[in-house]
Amino acid sequence: MLKGKNIILGVTGSIAAYKTAGLASMLVKKGCNVHVIMTESATNFINPITFESLTGNKCLVDTFDRNFQFQVEHVSIAKLADVVMIAPASANVIAKLAHGLADDMLTTTVLACKCKKIIAPAMNTNMYENPIVQDNIRICQSYGMEVITPAVGYLACGDVGAGKMPEPETLFEYIEKEAGYEKDLEGKRILVTAGPTREALDPVRYITNFSTGKMGYAIARAAALRGAFVTLVTGKTEIKKPSFVNVIEVESAADMFEAVKKEAMDQDAVIKAAAVADYRPKHVNAEKTKKKDGDLSLELERTEDILKWLGEHRPKGQFLCGFSMETENMLENSREKLKRKKIDMIVANNLKVEGAGFGTDTNVVTIITKDRETALEKMTKEEVAHRLLSEIFFA
Repeated sequence: MLKGKNIILGVTGSIAAYKTAGLASMLVKKGCNVHVIMTESATNFINPITFESLTGNKCLVDTFDRNFQFQVEHVSIAKLADVVMIAPASANVIAKLAHGLADDMLTTTVLACKCKKIIAPAMNTNMYENPIVQDNIRICQSYGMEVITPAVGYLACGDVGAGKMPEPETLFEYIEKEAGYEKDLEGKRILVTAGPTREALDPVRYITNFSTGKMGYAIARAAALRGAFVTLVTGKTEIKKPSFVNVIEVESAADMFEAVKKEAMDQDAVIKAAAVADYRPKHVNAEKTKKKDGDLSLELERTEDILKWLGEHRPKGQFLCGFSMETENMLENSREKLKRKKIDMIVANNLKVEGAGFGTDTNVVTIITKDRETALEKMTKEEVAHRLLSEIFFA
């Protein structure tokens, strides 16, 4: 978690500087101690008082400010920092960082920092794509700085292209990834499945279920924040894809089966949180099925049992976790599924329990293994995700 972390935000001369105020506010709300350092040119775009009001700390601009509370300001703040983010980062400041120039409060402080440095370039497309700027970015990366790829869109100068600074929510995610969680899953490879599958009836209609993908996405995101390399195989959903994750989108149960087979063999763990259709139409009409008098009967056939296949084909040492959503006899049905599928863990929940249904931000689960059963109280899906990962790798 970010509470109590010391974050330095560097702000340079760009129209995108106004976005950094939103980022500062988000960090403060999460309990961070935020110090903002601005270049002189940045003050032409946003007033330092804005950041002082948001953070409760003096906004630094002048390297030789005699009224600041620390002695040797740039060194004192640098020692405190858990992460530094320069957003927006102009071409000028990127060049200084690449070559170790320190001629203002921001570059002096960054040069004195030993923590992770994250750069969010923001400039005209032609400037960003200039080979000199690209070389400077590569130099920064070679020194361990992380450079966020700019967004593509309409720029303040009227051009359309790469160079937009990402939104504060995206910048926040980079800081959270770096400073929010212990990297106890670093080096682990985890495959997560999520969301519903769609089984076509014809070019217009399909059979699906009410899964939104929230639980699987929470697991993928939590694993990535803790340092794992995560592959997410997901059915069609309406929610934002988690950042820092290799996302593979599929539609049908057959599509998901093929994607999982391709990715599964080199994973340390596979967590199957997707709601895969058990049946699909045996015949898919090439044209739209027209309405007629009387009833319509559909002949269905079984889909591939992905979890069963994984249980029978997994490599030695791989951990397999499945999910079991029930409406009755939850524990009995889930225990039987654990045994039948030859897996290590099943996460069971009852659709009829308040807070455990599809589309909610919470879940109420029981974690079942061969040796024990652990019933968890109602938690957010993010909390469940972290608890589940800890149970898999550290219990």
